[in-house]
Amino acid sequence: MPHARRSVFALVLLSVLGWAPGAQARRARPLFEPTDLELEDPGVLELDMQFGMIRSRGPARIVVPDFELDVGLLRNVELDVDGAYAVEGPRSGPFRLDHAAPDSLWTAAKIGFYDARDPDAQTAFAFGVQVGPKLPVASGSHGLGMEALALVGTAIDRTHLVWNAGGFIDPDPDAMPGRPTGVELGLDMDLDLDAGDRFSASAGVSSVYFLSHDADQLLATAGVTWSPIDALDVSLVGLVGFLQGSDRYGVLLGISPKLRLFR
Repeated sequence: MPHARRSVFALVLLSVLGWAPGAQARRARPLFEPTDLELEDPGVLELDMQFGMIRSRGPARIVVPDFELDVGLLRNVELDVDGAYAVEGPRSGPFRLDHAAPDSLWTAAKIGFYDARDPDAQTAFAFGVQVGPKLPVASGSHGLGMEALALVGTAIDRTHLVWNAGGFIDPDPDAMPGRPTGVELGLDMDLDLDAGDRFSASAGVSSVYFLSHDADQLLATAGVTWSPIDALDVSLVGLVGFLQGSDRYGVLLGISPKLRLFR
């Protein structure tokens, strides 16, 4: 599938899911971010980091950072490590650096099963999965979780779409009974803005329907990416949430360098 850059100018988000009253008794689950079907070449490492401020329905937090580490292992297999570390403020009153709020660590394999291209029509189709355990690294959490996504990618000329569908069982976040469990749907959209592939815009859709007693999520993001060299992407992303389980708004600066580890 043609090169699809990691989220950067995500624009509109649409999906209608309900929410369960009283689901905010514990810290809200981090928002689902749709992924792409870009697989790193064998031996290449990419570190995708985002820093910024996010305002939730409760406390605000500073993200330092939200990260994804990708390492190409085979032509169609990539190792992904996805997590985030943030500092949250209090639930009420003026913002201050109050306590750490790390997320669970998702260690997954991204596997591409099929990739077909038509150079004459400038179209492509690809299918893959991303699956692996979630580690309880946050304070007070315990037990392994699991997350799995099916990924279907299409491309027409400079427009790339990757559809995400899957589910998860998170580690227990605290002493309260019941793990966050749910179904995820998302769309990662990318548009190359110039022939040199230096600027791109993208749009994303993400929603989570919880099977546990947690508030459902619906999120829109928007941003732009600049790639001054092939081994570096710089992005600016804004986000807006629409349901009770979503963050209200935020802005993130992204930096994504690449490094060859082996051949």
